[in-house]
Amino acid sequence: MSELEQLTQLCERLGAPPAQAAAMAGQLLKRAEQIAAERGGTREAALKRLLDLMIQGRAGKVPEEFAPVPPPDSK
Repeated sequence: MSELEQLTQLCERLGAPPAQAAAMAGQLLKRAEQIAAERGGTREAALKRLLDLMIQGRAGKVPEEFAPVPPPDSK
């Protein structure tokens, strides 16, 4: 089974319809390659990070780096 097929199945298990799951899997792989090229890490590490974010988002958790910034005090 290819990596794309495995990711498609994962996306389906997380609740995406089959067509959307396939598109999501392709986007995850493409973005992981982009992140690895931009930041100099490995594609696998980038993909792991993206999958972690996706799973946290599915669970309704907001990672700290994405938490809203409180507005400055207006005194």
